Amino acid sequence: MKIAFLLTQSLDSPSGLGRFGPLARELARLGHSIEIFALHPDWEHLPRRSFEEQGVRVSYVAPMHVRKHGSTKQYYSPARLLAVTARAAFSLAQALSRSQAEVVQVCKPQPMNALAARLARRGRPVFVDCDDYEAATNRFQGAWQKQVVKYFEDGAAHYAAGITTNTCFTRDRYQALGYPASRLVYVPNGVERQRFSQPSDPDDLRRRWGLEPDDPLVVYAGTLGLASHPVDLLLQAFVEVLARLPRARLLLAGGGEDFENLQKMAAELGLGEAVIFAGRVHPDEVPGYLRMATVTVDPVHDDLVARARSPLKVVESLACGVPVVTANVGDRRSMLAGGEAGVLVKPGDSHALAEGLLQVLEDPAARQRMAQAALEQREYWYWDRLVEQFMQVYELGLSPDGTKRIHS
Repeated sequence: MKIAFLLTQSLDSPSGLGRFGPLARELARLGHSIEIFALHPDWEHLPRRSFEEQGVRVSYVAPMHVRKHGSTKQYYSPARLLAVTARAAFSLAQALSRSQAEVVQVCKPQPMNALAARLARRGRPVFVDCDDYEAATNRFQGAWQKQVVKYFEDGAAHYAAGITTNTCFTRDRYQALGYPASRLVYVPNGVERQRFSQPSDPDDLRRRWGLEPDDPLVVYAGTLGLASHPVDLLLQAFVEVLARLPRARLLLAGGGEDFENLQKMAAELGLGEAVIFAGRVHPDEVPGYLRMATVTVDPVHDDLVARARSPLKVVESLACGVPVVTANVGDRRSMLAGGEAGVLVKPGDSHALAEGLLQVLEDPAARQRMAQAALEQREYWYWDRLVEQFMQVYELGLSPDGTKRIHS
């Protein structure tokens, strides 16, 4: 089968690393012809815009709707954003119209790729994958922007031949919108076996950041953007951790629009050198950062953002055999095997988060049990297994002779 992916991000974004890149490569490994048409957040500094990687043809066709360079993230003005998104939609539609793909896969339905798919589908079946609740997750400069995103996101229920979701919340939301349950497939985020099987030297990374081998280390590996990731809650919690464990350290691996704001907050809280802002790290180094951690953390509030997210940081940590502290929101309880592979705390509560971290940091025996539980379930998170689960959506959305089950 020939499949064209329409992606509004780059392949080194969290969604690209935890979902769409691995999925595309596994589909290619199974013999399918895969091409990705994507947008890039650092268009001006992009060294190559078209290439083939592990059997997947990748083409970056236009700038993304936000700019990222280094560890920072910047948003366009409303007028500039309109021009950028119009260019992105046109470029994606143009690329799709030239493609010989038999199936169109919309990745994260947003105005740009959803519009491009509907304009250039040429009678081909369109499938939609939702890995967030975009209308709740994005930072909007006006209510009209949120309504536009919601229109295109909810609109998938009216034209998609099949929908995949990475959370039960999103699956249930589309079903409530009237989409038939028979063509809804749940597929969580996962990790690539090869990338997470590569040897790494956590001690080398610890030396790089001036950490002693026995320093208790909490690692947060993710976006530093407070609209969707309450890292401020983590910094407040770490004040309590540090009061009880003065040698403890917190390392934040990632970038985002609040990178500098969080640095200022850490200074104002008096955390000083106990907090390390590592910035964005190369994807190949992520497993090493996680393996050097004593515990990793996923701070969340109980809101639509958290309920609709399958946190990659949790999946990656479990694949490395490192316990996770997070809150009992969305699918997180099942991800941690009911709490066997980590600690679930009250959401949005910095004191509860601190106590959860201390529970792992201060109890080596419990920590070892959690690590073993994580390792025992990591086969579930590999994409070479999850791809079979994903393929069900194509089987459900297409009839035996390859024609669409629903109208064009």
